[in-house]
Amino acid sequence: MRILIVGGGTGGTILANNLARRLASEIRDRKVRLTMLSASDKHMYQPGLLYVAFGQMTPDQLYRDQQSLLEPGIDFHVDPAEEFQLDHNKVVTKSGKTHEYDMLVIATGSRIVPEQIPGMAEGADTFYSEEGAVKMFKRLREIEEGTIAIAVGVPHKCPIAPVELVFSLHDYFTAKGIRDKVKIKYHYPIGRIHTIANVATWAKPEFDRMGIEYETLFNVKEVDAENKVVRSEEGTETKYDMLIAIPPHSGMDVVEKNNLGTGGWIPTDRHRLTMEGYDNVYVLGDTTNLPVSKTGSAAHFEAEVVAENIASIIKIGIPVRDYDGKVYCFIETGHDSATHAMFDYKNPPDLKPSSKPMHWFKMAYNQMYWSSVRGLL
Repeated sequence: MRILIVGGGTGGTILANNLARRLASEIRDRKVRLTMLSASDKHMYQPGLLYVAFGQMTPDQLYRDQQSLLEPGIDFHVDPAEEFQLDHNKVVTKSGKTHEYDMLVIATGSRIVPEQIPGMAEGADTFYSEEGAVKMFKRLREIEEGTIAIAVGVPHKCPIAPVELVFSLHDYFTAKGIRDKVKIKYHYPIGRIHTIANVATWAKPEFDRMGIEYETLFNVKEVDAENKVVRSEEGTETKYDMLIAIPPHSGMDVVEKNNLGTGGWIPTDRHRLTMEGYDNVYVLGDTTNLPVSKTGSAAHFEAEVVAENIASIIKIGIPVRDYDGKVYCFIETGHDSATHAMFDYKNPPDLKPSSKPMHWFKMAYNQMYWSSVRGLL
């Protein structure tokens, strides 16, 4: 049995390690071959980028060698997939090597595409890349007064990040003693301040308490970097001194080039996590078109389901679990407090009051992540 995992992010890594342990005897007896293809020999803890943007972490703290995170039974290659021949159970890589498989898992992730909005790449800061997060921190240090505008593009991963950004900005300028000189204005594309109704209900009074201005139904049309104006499709505009964008995302190029899904998102069965039309192809994390948050926790829970099902199919011939849409999110509510939300397909999040202990739990998880991605938590 040949299992091929394409993608070495959170979902792919957790899946590979989980399978390596579940199928240890089969791998040892050469009844199973477990292979991972990745575009990089490094693994990034992506939630840490927000901390980099506020000077709370340095970029080197976000990385580990991918090989060091993998169980010994995994055949790891830094050789990204270029061509998917799903009807022939083959994947061709950048180096030209062909990998045949019996089961394929696609976990290629997503990417930011600020270029889809005119002027955004030139006129806005963002923390969704290492380079962007470092640049944003340097810009924040220069601000003494003025208007900081937050503009949210869609779709984007980590849907709670815009709200965390607001809390972090408020605390940052409060600590500098210039909060009264800095106006923070938040723009969101739908008719409330967050796509998840319960999050919007919880966040609105918090925004009011902090003196945050907000404009809903603001879909970003363009950024005029020269005049420092961000304009909406609805015909409104905001002048700014610094614009922080949550850039729109799409799936990876390789997904679009191989016509696996619209916008780079692969049509995925919401419970079985198989690609529509292919029972032996699974999809994980940001790569799916599922109606769940594109977060590391979603990828984690999905990976556990897929690992258990693949192992079960190999051992007894049938899968044993369905994915229920489970997501768990920490929500930083400043530099010393946090809350959390858990939800699934059927149950909306029920947010609890913020607390310092939850913040320190989140700080601890920043280190625990490396155990989590190894499938040990």
